[in-house]
Amino acid sequence: MAFRIYNTMSRTKEELVPLDGKHVRMYTCGPTVYNYAHIGNFRAYMFEDLLRRYIKFCGFEVTQVQNLTDVDDKTIRSSIEQGLPLKTYTKKYIEAFFDDLAKLNIEPAEHYPAATDYIPEMIRLIETLFEKGYAYKSDDGSVYYSIDKFAGYGKLAHLDRDGMQAGARVAQDEYDKENAADFALWKAYVPEDGDVFWDSPWGRGRPGWHIECSAMSMKLLGESFDIHTGGVDNIFPHHEDEIAQSEGATGKPYSTYWMHCGYLVVDGKKMSKSLGNFYTLRQILDMGYTGREVRYELLSSHYRQSLNFAFKSLDANRSALKRLDEFYASLAEIAGSAEAGSLPEWAADTRARFTEAMDDDMNISGAMAALFDMVHAGNKAMAGKAPSAEEAAAVQSLWKELDSVLGILTPEEETISSEVTELLEARATARAEKNWAESDRIRDALAELGWTVKDTPEGPKLRKLQR
Repeated sequence: MAFRIYNTMSRTKEELVPLDGKHVRMYTCGPTVYNYAHIGNFRAYMFEDLLRRYIKFCGFEVTQVQNLTDVDDKTIRSSIEQGLPLKTYTKKYIEAFFDDLAKLNIEPAEHYPAATDYIPEMIRLIETLFEKGYAYKSDDGSVYYSIDKFAGYGKLAHLDRDGMQAGARVAQDEYDKENAADFALWKAYVPEDGDVFWDSPWGRGRPGWHIECSAMSMKLLGESFDIHTGGVDNIFPHHEDEIAQSEGATGKPYSTYWMHCGYLVVDGKKMSKSLGNFYTLRQILDMGYTGREVRYELLSSHYRQSLNFAFKSLDANRSALKRLDEFYASLAEIAGSAEAGSLPEWAADTRARFTEAMDDDMNISGAMAALFDMVHAGNKAMAGKAPSAEEAAAVQSLWKELDSVLGILTPEEETISSEVTELLEARATARAEKNWAESDRIRDALAELGWTVKDTPEGPKLRKLQR
């Protein structure tokens, strides 16, 4: 079965067929770096990470571009309030964003263009839109896109063109309501912008929000590419406007597939800074949860469905991950250093079931069901007769293959302290001297430090106790 994805443009599932053979070019809307990203933002980034990983799993090469919006109303306003140059102000939040990506085990994209580094490309694109009759200059020096000139406007969001207000203008960067209107390509300088401006053929100013993504995506991926992703809130006006200005400039299809993920909600409401019902990743980690537990949560439902965030779910994730870790540890003890052989009967159909589910628009529930069914069957089998070392090694290999997609199956490496190492050596000495009382005392001391020890023919094996 081929990998089929839901295309927002067609409202159907379509087979992923790249424009360039086995190379998938993908653009993902990134953060506006005026504050720390909240986990509602990371729901979209996690969906995009799962998509990227599975595309690679299917044998394709991926080039991903994720933008950094470092100039808009919010970044300008916040930098002025703090008395910092724009670049200095946004640098802090860009670094925090990358730190959060690492904690969530999100694979890095190939390119992270910052809007302020692509102003010349944006100006050239606007000039092209003037040449082709899509752009016009207003009395205040701003430049707008005339949506009436683009026959396909509204095709992504399936808008009623007849119900649109012709000639209205949207100048602001922040879009809190659906307003079908001419939108800003270039915003004329106003005193509230401080020292944030660039010279252009239309006077001092700065780019509009939408033109940034078009200029950067086409510069790094070409005029036409394969997949454009974002949250459902990006469909209109942002992605609709991207299509209008990009296809208006080139006369070519902009993106073949459009994929959008649902909201992350809290008590039935979209998580957002404006509502004050959001959590940053660092806030959640400070509560004692791990990035792995949060990643599990963000992957727990299909990307097109809304995901209701609750801390009790994180607690449940801890238990689920414990089951997975214990299973993997048992496999590792049996496998030792053996080469992988054939899969045992209870694991034989896992990859096929996992792939079948993921091929269906990334049906994560079906994929996780295949995994946990294998764990259940494997634990049941190992309670009777353990698999051979070669069979256990084969399951290990399959486990790592599935984890290349999920990114949650491999336990986080634990640092073994010198105190633990010394206790382990002392226990070995006690056992060699047949001092069982001392050996048991040391075992208890190790347990207090969070470790259990199991004696095997290959020597003692340490395992981190789960919380």
